[in-house]
Amino acid sequence: MNPDSTENLRRDEFGDLRSRFRRAINLTIISGADFYERKRHLPRLIDYQTMHESCEAASETLGIIRRLYGAIRHERRLGKAGHWAYDLNRHIGLRQALRAELAFLRKLKGRES
Repeated sequence: MNPDSTENLRRDEFGDLRSRFRRAINLTIISGADFYERKRHLPRLIDYQTMHESCEAASETLGIIRRLYGAIRHERRLGKAGHWAYDLNRHIGLRQALRAELAFLRKLKGRES
């Protein structure tokens, strides 16, 4: 067998594995965002202590979204660097929270119109 064809076969095999992994992670994020509860999950993800029962303002939600983006960026950097503190579950949780908060913001914007 040609060494180049062996390399192509490996690349195809791992390429398929990568796409399956990405799909599984995305499905986990989508389904987990449906069960997201701001009051319960957010304080553990971004150490957000100033939560109010009625924090339904768009500006409050935008602030939360900005902090989630920053936390995701930080977690991604840890993962790319291979740092021991990287946590895939935290990364997934942050992405689920971001997805749910963005949906909540769209809902708020729809009410304001």
